[in-house]
Amino acid sequence: MDREAFKEALLHVMERKEHWAWPGFTGGLVPADRLHVHLEQEWEVYVRDFPVMVGRAYVQCPIAAVRRDLAENLYEEETGGLVAGRPHPELFLEYPKGLGMDLARFESVTLLPAAAAYREAVDAATEGAGWSRAAAVTTIFLEGTKYDRGELEDAPKRPAPPLSEHPLVKHYGLPLEHLALTKAHRQVEGSHRADAWAMMLDHVPEADRDGVIEAMETVLQAWQAYRDAVAEACGLTRGDDGQPRLASAA
Repeated sequence: MDREAFKEALLHVMERKEHWAWPGFTGGLVPADRLHVHLEQEWEVYVRDFPVMVGRAYVQCPIAAVRRDLAENLYEEETGGLVAGRPHPELFLEYPKGLGMDLARFESVTLLPAAAAYREAVDAATEGAGWSRAAAVTTIFLEGTKYDRGELEDAPKRPAPPLSEHPLVKHYGLPLEHLALTKAHRQVEGSHRADAWAMMLDHVPEADRDGVIEAMETVLQAWQAYRDAVAEACGLTRGDDGQPRLASAA
């Protein structure tokens, strides 16, 4: 697989990182008393441990230039020392805090079965499977979106509407001061996306590329099943038109 084919294969995965239920979350369809399920599962399945996952890629990597980029990413995620001022997992908890949720719930989250399977897929790709797979799954898949082509070509980039239009603000009354993580992501997103794609396209050995795509496809499938389970737990079902509906109104 040459460099261009590798890029297109990665983008093909990312352009399928979308889920039928997401408009239900961004459109305020999820009942407020179910929203905690989404946040708890995200926290437990990867947000809390994301710095550790990046660290797994770092310790497996023999390439100094790649390690430097991973180290910068890890430092910001773990400490917020470059931009955010606080660890990113800590900033994530500002969402439930601002929504008046009981933060004690986040200390002992039971993963839904599909969420546990998704976490297992991420762990399998990042623990001992080589730096290429670990870096792809963390910096491309977990941090990236279906708009990643816009980081490489003249294509739409991830939308960045005013913070006042953030779904948690608009539909659930989250005070703007609790969007610190969203603000931090917007500040570092450009450099993180550029670094992630440079790591993949400039440094992944040709012999590793098929394995990277295999790992990405496996994680994508597990993510889709995970999002299905979270949607169901939050009271959403898929209508005949493919759009999310409240289960009681389906």
